[in-house]
Amino acid sequence: MSSKRSWDAYFMKIATIVAERATCTRAKIGAVIVKDKNIIATGYNGSPAGHPHCTDVGCLIYVSRNPDGEEEENCFRTIHAEINAIAQAAKHGVEIAGADIYVTASPCYHCLKTLINTGITRIVYLKPYKMHRIEPLLEHSSIELVQVSEEDLAAVD
Repeated sequence: MSSKRSWDAYFMKIATIVAERATCTRAKIGAVIVKDKNIIATGYNGSPAGHPHCTDVGCLIYVSRNPDGEEEENCFRTIHAEINAIAQAAKHGVEIAGADIYVTASPCYHCLKTLINTGITRIVYLKPYKMHRIEPLLEHSSIELVQVSEEDLAAVD
């Protein structure tokens, strides 16, 4: 009998540690891109390199309205964890098509569009975030969306 975590729980646990580096005061999100059971990039919510962080100077919040009229608040200063992980892979010339991404929250609409276009095949998330927003994108995509529960994260196989 094995006492190892499942691969999904293992990589999600690492994503939760990556999230601890986040400098967004509204959400601490971490992302880990994995290919062939190897970590190839990580990212967390934060400002561009060399720029002030929300934790130091506050957020730059703006309100936008979705096509159905729902208002949403976002921060101009913060780059989402998924985008930072993609940028890290690109900076180092690492191919991510066919990889999985582990994110501590399901992706927002814009991050999901980007993940689809990068060729990521599987998104594993811990906490749901505005699932109703991303469902239409998922319907027209072959990307797999899988949730890891808090219990799975704490359990050992």
